[in-house]
Amino acid sequence: MSAGNGRNIRWGMVIDLDRCTGCGACVAVCQAENNVAPVRDASDKTRSITWLRLRALDNGKTFPANEGAFLPLPCQHCENPPCVPVCPVTATQKQQAGGVVSQTHARCIGCRYCMIACPYHARYFNWQDPAWPKGAEEALSPFVSVRPRGVVEKCTFCAHRWQLAKDKALAEKRDSYALAEGEYVPACVEACPAKALYFGDLNNPAHLVHKLAKSRQAFCLLKSMHTRPQVYYLSRRAWVRNLRDRVLSEPNSEGQS
Repeated sequence: MSAGNGRNIRWGMVIDLDRCTGCGACVAVCQAENNVAPVRDASDKTRSITWLRLRALDNGKTFPANEGAFLPLPCQHCENPPCVPVCPVTATQKQQAGGVVSQTHARCIGCRYCMIACPYHARYFNWQDPAWPKGAEEALSPFVSVRPRGVVEKCTFCAHRWQLAKDKALAEKRDSYALAEGEYVPACVEACPAKALYFGDLNNPAHLVHKLAKSRQAFCLLKSMHTRPQVYYLSRRAWVRNLRDRVLSEPNSEGQS
């Protein structure tokens, strides 16, 4: 693979479920980084927006054999995304450079076909006008647009950070498509205190995610659906790996099913 050809970059994430403590730092920083507005009633999960949410896993055994785990669930940025072909206005696309599944909010008409098509329940509809407590709007990121009511939004792998990294490389007269590992990382990866999240180019042997994704302990969710996610999970525990095609089969308590 040529490091200088943007079409060969495949940004991906590997999440070590044995390291994840379920602290929620990734969720909180994702909200702040991407200007996700708080909802008026946080108890109403049918109206909540969380680009990255945590699911609790359980091995189904009783004490003392009981074990649990936490599964962070962002958009999986599938190589074969079911959400893309159903959009009637091309508001969501599979980007050739990087492989990120993008969302153009200005095009979205709110039909929510993409939400129905996504088997990972990783897309969210804006039911309300975005609003923040007085003074909080001063802390909004200038790099991410605020989405209006009536459109769908989702995890973007903090694509604005990739653009900033490319701009920095160009300013330094470097190849903007040959970034070193760590020059571009999403906010959730940077904030994880347990270092459970890894990010990089899945096609680049010099990046750690390239090796981790090929581990015998690595797996993708709902592999049988052939969506080919660019988010991989890692666990030494067989019961965790065995849930890969069942972890999302239960009715979704957060109203996204």
